[in-house]
Amino acid sequence: MTGPLSAPDSPPAVSVVICAYTEERWDDVVAAVESVTAQRLEPHEIILVIDHNPALYSRLKRTLPDVLVVQNRSERGLSGGKNTAIQMAKGDVLAFLDDDAVAEPDWLTYLVAGYGQPEVIGVGGLTLPLWETARPAWFPEEFDWTVGCTFTGREPGRVRNLLGGNASFRREAFHIAGGFPTGIGRSAANRRPLGCEETEFCIRLARRRPDSIFLFDARAVIHHRVPRTRSRFRYFRSRCYAEGLSKAQVTRSVGVADGLATERRYATTTLRRGVAQGLLDALLGDPAGLSRSAAITAGLVSTTVGYVVGTLQGSLRAPRRGARR
Repeated sequence: MTGPLSAPDSPPAVSVVICAYTEERWDDVVAAVESVTAQRLEPHEIILVIDHNPALYSRLKRTLPDVLVVQNRSERGLSGGKNTAIQMAKGDVLAFLDDDAVAEPDWLTYLVAGYGQPEVIGVGGLTLPLWETARPAWFPEEFDWTVGCTFTGREPGRVRNLLGGNASFRREAFHIAGGFPTGIGRSAANRRPLGCEETEFCIRLARRRPDSIFLFDARAVIHHRVPRTRSRFRYFRSRCYAEGLSKAQVTRSVGVADGLATERRYATTTLRRGVAQGLLDALLGDPAGLSRSAAITAGLVSTTVGYVVGTLQGSLRAPRRGARR
């Protein structure tokens, strides 16, 4: 067990980390970097990690000379990219921004403000959807997490875990708990929209540092682009199923009690209210309310099925007791 965390006398130096992997997001990556350079609180450095794409690495290195552009030195995928940046970062705080998101000018200011309490080891912010098309009338805000955004029902204050595309951690966090798990989450090699690497990391960190606090500050705002393909029901359903698979991986790592504590409250409170609100909206003249209620139900079922399948797959891969090795 390491010593107590200390509150900074002045704003900590912040290393901002952005991970990129494809030329298809070129404009998004450049916009993300520009939003960081425009912060009112100047970052100590911007680290742009390229995930095993030499051509993209070379092009970005030429285009962004004031940014530390590096290649992923770890396993392919988002976790490997983040872990590469962790090894290189010099800041007191590491802030992570999705490569297809832009931060509002006070984003870093509000993230850093949370570290005035010495027990706070991580601070995350509000992620709003930036729809390529209009928001589908059937799409429930309770499931905005399926497009990488903050969902209705997540209240500011202390939370179990942060959401990876808009999160920050003290440097000490990685000395305490290590890096992000490379066996969980998304990679270019796996087209299934997996996630939850930051959930596992936060739970693991809290176990090793029981007095740790994670804060959600809704003033630290970023806008996450949602392409047309992610506004379709087919993607919605597949993302929910993949989340279930990811949750099964998390619970194998940290146990069911910790791995599903927040999810149980979300399902029994937030989703139940969402279904009721959708039905009420329909009675008040909004026919799309029925679609939103149906989507919430379908999303919950798809996530549950994914979790069951993921749990069974994990059980089949685990060695049997008494079996020869």
